[in-house]
Amino acid sequence: MEIKNVSVAKAAAIMGKSEQFVRRGLIAGILPFGTAVKGKSKYSYHISPKLFMDYTGCTVEKLRSD
Repeated sequence: MEIKNVSVAKAAAIMGKSEQFVRRGLIAGILPFGTAVKGKSKYSYHISPKLFMDYTGCTVEKLRSD
């Protein structure tokens, strides 16, 4: 099965950072592996698996693991 999105929680765990760090980085546009889109009252996040793997050096297996 193809991975279409990396969760903020998974990205934070792999990076050794807080979820807030990842969210704020995406909102500010300084983390180059995803986007944050503001709705009426909250943000939605998309983290590209390919861009995240390129940035962090992690593997598909690590993204799929729990």
